[in-house]
Amino acid sequence: MSGVDTRHVNRDSLFLSAELQFEGDTITHRVRVRNLSALGMMAEGEFRVLPGTRVKVTLRNVPSVEGSVAWVQGQRFGIAFAEEIDPRAPRSAVGNGDLASPRYVRPSTIAPPSFDTEPKHLRKI
Repeated sequence: MSGVDTRHVNRDSLFLSAELQFEGDTITHRVRVRNLSALGMMAEGEFRVLPGTRVKVTLRNVPSVEGSVAWVQGQRFGIAFAEEIDPRAPRSAVGNGDLASPRYVRPSTIAPPSFDTEPKHLRKI
């Protein structure tokens, strides 16, 4: 773990989830991400963690990144990443906007495949 103080680095406050895996363990734990920067994150989980523990973090739209637990305060803890990430990527949409993507990952502005955008006259019965 580096002795460099990175608390001044800009970070985004947010609320999303991530997968956390401890070094040498095959079990993944779901954590709540409270804030995120290019060099680390603050997370919250229902398990005990110790400072210095090596972890692998998987966030949406970001390749898995290794890091270490920098601090612990109750159920919240900070993770210092071993390499920089793009902190905006986990906020971006999962789908690529095409109609081949499942409906639940497409933005609401993209019509479902069965939706016809041409106005039609109603048929009288």
